[in-house]
Amino acid sequence: MNKTDLAYTIAEKLNIPKVQAGQAISAVFDAIAEALKRGEKAQFIGFGTFSISRRKARAARNPRTGEKIEIPAKNTIKFKAGKELDHHIER
Repeated sequence: MNKTDLAYTIAEKLNIPKVQAGQAISAVFDAIAEALKRGEKAQFIGFGTFSISRRKARAARNPRTGEKIEIPAKNTIKFKAGKELDHHIER
């Protein structure tokens, strides 16, 4: 599923125009991104939590040349599924 598919599904379920559903989805994604930029978690009970995780700098090797390279530290986005979402996924 992509953003267009999601907008179509929401538009049908709520009987609203696809454009309006797309705008609502964009607003949600923007709000989540802004919370993460501020260092906050974006937690949705039953669905999951988005958070920022700090990845340490590390040494690695270039697979083509075998040369040692240093990978700098960086922030990454982490998602932990909530129990309700996790139970919907067949194992």
